[in-house]
Amino acid sequence: MRSSLQRRAPTLLRTISRRSQYEAAIISNAPRPAAAATRPAAVAPQKRWHSSVNADEISHFNALASTWWDPHGSSRALHLMNPLRHDFINTCRSTSLSSSTTVTPEPNSQPTAGQQQQHQAPKLRYLDVGCGGGIFAESAARLPSTHSVTAIDAAPVIIQVARQHASKDPLLAEPTKLRYINTTIENLASTLQSSPEGSKFDVVTLFEVIEHVDQPANFLSHLSNHVKPGGWLVLSTIARTWTSWFTTNFMAEDVLGIVPKGTHDWNKYINDDELRGYFSKFADEQGWDLSSLMVQGVVYVPGLGWKEVQGSEKVGNYFLGVQKKA
Repeated sequence: MRSSLQRRAPTLLRTISRRSQYEAAIISNAPRPAAAATRPAAVAPQKRWHSSVNADEISHFNALASTWWDPHGSSRALHLMNPLRHDFINTCRSTSLSSSTTVTPEPNSQPTAGQQQQHQAPKLRYLDVGCGGGIFAESAARLPSTHSVTAIDAAPVIIQVARQHASKDPLLAEPTKLRYINTTIENLASTLQSSPEGSKFDVVTLFEVIEHVDQPANFLSHLSNHVKPGGWLVLSTIARTWTSWFTTNFMAEDVLGIVPKGTHDWNKYINDDELRGYFSKFADEQGWDLSSLMVQGVVYVPGLGWKEVQGSEKVGNYFLGVQKKA
């Protein structure tokens, strides 16, 4: 164990000096500086995207597609995290719903049919970016409060796995309920150009994705185009700290083997203050309401799963949500 840690430490020390470059790449639209290869050369992807997609990442996740829906397989951590994703979305949306104005009926009066319809919350349209095999997308589509889910991923093999798994559930048979598209966020607008429902959504999700793209600022800029006024962007990622390197790269991949090797590149992790800086810089241009921005740290506890831990966003995994101005 010590020898493995000693072998990995020099690589970590070299990347520390690059931190300011990565922070600049996140807040600007410049691509991240090239990092030393951390995984074997990958097979060329089936499609070539002009985007922030990394070909090695696509190849890596395509190789994991067959075990995506195994709750004890390579995606076990994602299965365990899924309930917290929904909890965080509900927390974000509850803040905006509680601040909205409501009409109070007269005492002892019965609400009219029109008033009842007015107070019924409209069903939500979700866009799940980097959906993988569909763990979150399927669960969101089954919610009674959901109108539809559009889920996209640049990995063709994973999208096929997602479609096959969803086809087993009659509740998801309606074509407009859950739609999987093999595309990138950069190409999504043209794909949805003819959609009668448009290309803007109530909730846009980005779970464990941004740490796998090459141009995070450019990626977020394209995402913002698909969040409707009053809608939410909700994401999760990992802080770039010594602790996160030890837990996700060394322990999870090298020692315990609970995450496939090569899944994480510590260089691409993003601290919450870097994301705050991005949304602050582009608040006026993209319409973000900075007062709505929320962050929640989560920690994986072996045997218990993921737990919310206040302040842990500074050392490891965390959720972040921000709302567009209505």
